[in-house]
Amino acid sequence: MTPSRELLRLQAENERLKRIAADAREKLDAAMDGTGLCVWQLDIITGKLIIFNRRWGSMLGFQPKELEANFEVWKAHLHPEDREEVLNNFYDHLQGRNHFYEVQHRMLSKTGKVTWVQDRGRVVEWDEQGVPLRVMGTHIDITQEKEYEQALSQLAHKDPLTGLLNRTGLIERFSQLQQAGEFTLCFIDLDDFKQVNDTLGHRAGDRLLIQFTERLQQQCPPEVVMARLGGDEFVLLLPWPLHDARTRPLTAACIHCLDQPFELDNGDAYVGMSMGVEGVQAQDCFGDVMAQADAAMYQVKRSGKRGVSYHEPPSPAQLGMAQPLESPVSSI
Repeated sequence: MTPSRELLRLQAENERLKRIAADAREKLDAAMDGTGLCVWQLDIITGKLIIFNRRWGSMLGFQPKELEANFEVWKAHLHPEDREEVLNNFYDHLQGRNHFYEVQHRMLSKTGKVTWVQDRGRVVEWDEQGVPLRVMGTHIDITQEKEYEQALSQLAHKDPLTGLLNRTGLIERFSQLQQAGEFTLCFIDLDDFKQVNDTLGHRAGDRLLIQFTERLQQQCPPEVVMARLGGDEFVLLLPWPLHDARTRPLTAACIHCLDQPFELDNGDAYVGMSMGVEGVQAQDCFGDVMAQADAAMYQVKRSGKRGVSYHEPPSPAQLGMAQPLESPVSSI
């Protein structure tokens, strides 16, 4: 029996629609792969997860069909530090507390590598009782953006010449240390550094600052916070009280690390160090502590440079006194 003309027309139209759908799918896959976008669908009852392109598995370092797509596998690859927040957001949406599910979080790959994703979805089907049955959403790889964001954050908190914290980073660490208890701030100003710039040039001065940073790092234990405020001004945050037995040996070692000259491209240079030391308590603000340490440092400058002056905050018994006690300058 010869197919009717109408049947042939319908078959041709069906083939044409298939080609259009296939072409649209190819374009969608290309667009999603180019942007790190993954479209997903979750059957809530069975936990079956349908991934509409292969980006998700490859993003986590798996070959096609190596990773079973279901809700429990997805949960297992959530970063442990993010898992609770992610699941809370997801279940809040299922229970109607949020209009949609959206969160930025980390996924762990097959090798343990971290991938950042922007995850978003919403319920698209309910049963007759209003119970969610199906969720659809998107999953976007934002690792590069996060790495760029973190790099910018580091630049915002780091001194570009020495790699130490800058003033912004120092203030942040100051606040963090205050939450742990008393600690000590050392304000450092190099002696005769201007002469190096004037005689050997600013490039030599920069090289000296880099070498000085390296020497300082050799003297300080890892827990000491180091920062450069600018020019030849540096700050150390010692995570222990002023009267700790480690304070004076460390400050002396820092002074003595300048005993040897700095070997620069166009000559040797000698500089010294004047240091003001201030104890920090929970109620102190950064500006006040810096002002006290700066004043203590200038005592050293007035007394001939190259030394340490310890300024101590008042004890509870001394709070009624007009001025806190101040120790004499220690020349080393």
